[in-house]
Amino acid sequence: MIHAAAALFVVLVLGRIFLLEPITIASDSMSPQVSEGAHALLLKTPATTTGPNTDDLVVFSAPDDGTISLKRVIAVAGQEIAIIDGVVYVDGVRRLEPDIDPKAIDATYFGPILVEPNTVFVLGDNRGPSIDSRDYGAVPLGNMRGRILHVWN
Repeated sequence: MIHAAAALFVVLVLGRIFLLEPITIASDSMSPQVSEGAHALLLKTPATTTGPNTDDLVVFSAPDDGTISLKRVIAVAGQEIAIIDGVVYVDGVRRLEPDIDPKAIDATYFGPILVEPNTVFVLGDNRGPSIDSRDYGAVPLGNMRGRILHVWN
């Protein structure tokens, strides 16, 4: 019994260090889907050349100042991104964003740009106050800490 408890403890500690990490969301840039103060489970993933997928919620170090950030992957390497009057287009196709509050989308223009290899283009769901790839460019895969598995308040 003691051996099983010790083994479970070791697995939990190693899992926390290398695989899963509970985090608290520190900004409202992802609201209304992920509110400031919400809790999330981060799956730590090593930087790879494949990287995260479109629509993944990812945690990374911002390229401009190293701030730990949570954003949504909008486009991956090799895709073209443009924002026309607040509407996002990926490879010339309007991106469907049913979870985004249209009142939170500012009438901005951006791009078009091609997402470079080994990077991803990220945006906050709450576009107005979000500081994201429109400001600091695509995020290198080496800056990724992981992707969000689950969010709860």
